[in-house]
Amino acid sequence: MALLIVPGPAVVYIVSRSVAHGHVAGLVSVLGIHVGSLVHVIAAVLGITAIIAASTTLFMIVKYAGVAYLIYLGVMQIRRRGGTEEVFDAPPESAGRLFRQGIVVNVLNPKTAIFFLAFLPQFAQPGNGPMWLQILIFGLGFIVLGVISDGTYALLAGKLSGRLRRTPKGRRRLDVASGIVLIGLGVLAALVGNVQRDG
Repeated sequence: MALLIVPGPAVVYIVSRSVAHGHVAGLVSVLGIHVGSLVHVIAAVLGITAIIAASTTLFMIVKYAGVAYLIYLGVMQIRRRGGTEEVFDAPPESAGRLFRQGIVVNVLNPKTAIFFLAFLPQFAQPGNGPMWLQILIFGLGFIVLGVISDGTYALLAGKLSGRLRRTPKGRRRLDVASGIVLIGLGVLAALVGNVQRDG
């Protein structure tokens, strides 16, 4: 819970979706993010994560694909609805699209993969049954707690930004702010990863 409560990149992403599109969009993004977490848990169980962690090339491919996707989402968010009042009436992002975006954002985050690979096995004990089953159970438990924690952030962010979304100018400002946050996340993911690898 301590790891989940402290805001990380996933929380920042979810909050940006709630701020830009409302708490329902934030909750849908939470579900997408944690379906992505499930992919990482399964990859850790199957040993795929260990392969990625051991290969600098694979790690960098996944990492920069994730960076590019975050920056792409940020640019599209800033460009969304343009500058005229008529475009402000464009339909919001569909739940399906937000859900898929959440999955892709988390699946393309190699640090999440490494986290599950390094963190979950510490709690598994050989005498308590198959290691893969223990890791899977711990991973599912972590995801359930993550949905609760991240869902709270989504609800709070959507509630706090609700008034701003009522006016075209407010919605435009939220779109720009959300886009800048996503681009910043992408840049940060690129820089932090390089520092860790270089160190």
